[in-house]
Amino acid sequence: MTESSSRVDIAIIGAGPVGMTLALALAGGPYSVLLIDNRRRGAWETDPRALALSHGSRQILEHLGAWNAGAGTPIRSIHVSQRTGFGRTVIDADDYDLPALGYVMRYRDLAATLAARIDPAHLLNEHALISLTTGGEAAEIRLAGDGAEHGVAAQLVVHAEGTPGDEADVRVSDYRQHAVVAEVRPVPGHAHRAWERFTPDGPLALLPLGQDYSVVFTVPPDKARQLLALDESPFLAALRAQFGGRLDFLASGARASFPLALRVRRQVSASRQVWIGNAAQSLHPVSGQGFNLGLRDACELAEALLGKTGGDAGAAGTLASYARGRRLDRQGSMAFTDGIVRLFSNDLAPLRCARGLGLQALDLFPPLRHFVARRMIWGARAWL
Repeated sequence: MTESSSRVDIAIIGAGPVGMTLALALAGGPYSVLLIDNRRRGAWETDPRALALSHGSRQILEHLGAWNAGAGTPIRSIHVSQRTGFGRTVIDADDYDLPALGYVMRYRDLAATLAARIDPAHLLNEHALISLTTGGEAAEIRLAGDGAEHGVAAQLVVHAEGTPGDEADVRVSDYRQHAVVAEVRPVPGHAHRAWERFTPDGPLALLPLGQDYSVVFTVPPDKARQLLALDESPFLAALRAQFGGRLDFLASGARASFPLALRVRRQVSASRQVWIGNAAQSLHPVSGQGFNLGLRDACELAEALLGKTGGDAGAAGTLASYARGRRLDRQGSMAFTDGIVRLFSNDLAPLRCARGLGLQALDLFPPLRHFVARRMIWGARAWL
C-alpha cells in the first residue's frame, strides 16, 4: 500500500448531520478543517429515517444557511397522555409565538442540504479509521482508503459518529425495549399534531411527516419481533390497540426495529479529542431529544473554538471549558428522557395515579408546562 500524509487544525470523524453542522459552523474561521467519513459521498440518499428537529435546531441550521424549509413537516402541537390512566396535556406553538414547536424531516433531506454547503476539498470519503494516537502537539490519525494508507496530523480530533462503546468511561443502561419504526397513513389527517402516548410497554410517538405519521412504537424485544412479522392489517390493528381512539390508520410502510439503551460517555473531552452527538451520548427516542442535543453539542463546540484568539485548536483548557459548559444540557437531557421512560413504562397503580396528576398539573399550571416546553425546544440554552 502507498502512503500519504496531511496536516490540519481540526479533523472531524463522521460526515453525518452533526459532523457537517460543526464543519459549517467553523467555516470561514481561523482553523483548517477536514471531514473524514468511511462511507461514499451521498450514501445517505436512500436513508429512510425521520428526524425530529426542535425549533431551536431550526434556528441553528438557519444561522448556517442550511435549513431546508420545504422538507420539514411542522409540529404545531403535541398531545401527551397515558393509555391506562387519566391525565393529559397539550403543548401548543401559539403559546410561544413560534411557527412550530419542531419539525419532522427525513435524514436524507437534512444531510443533502448540509452536504451542499460543504466544500469537497475539505471532505475525505471512503476512508476508514485504522488507529488514533494522541500526545504532544498533534493527534496522529491513520486511515485506509483508495487502496492506500493516509496519515492525518490534527491539533484536535472531533468524534462525531457512532455510539459510545463499552469502555470503562461509558455508562450503559439497557431499557429492555425495542423501537419499531414505520410510516402510517392516519384518518383523519394529522393537522400537524404530534402524539406522545405512554403505555405499559413504553412510549408510542406519532410524528407528522408529509401526509403520514412517522411512528416510534416502543415495546419489549419479543413483542417487537412479533410486530415485525405481522402483515399490514394486523400490524395496524396492534397500533390501534396500543394508541387507543381518536385516530385510525389506513396503511403502513416498511417496518424496522432497533434496541434502546442509554449510553453515555462521562468525559466528552480528552487529550486532543472531543466527542459530540451520538458519539458522546445515545438517548432513548422519547420526546426526540437526542439529535437536537447533538446539534447543540456542535454549535457550542464551534463557539468555544471560535471564541479563542487563535492558537492551538486542541488546547486542553479550551476542551475542558467546553465540557463544563455542556454538562448542564447533557445531564438535563439524559435525566429528562431517562426519568420519563422509567416513570411511564409500567402499569403500577400508584405510579399511574401520580402520572395522571402530573399530566393534569402540566395542563392546569402554564408556568410548569412552559418550563417543560422550553426545555424540549432549546435545551439548557433556554435559560442562558
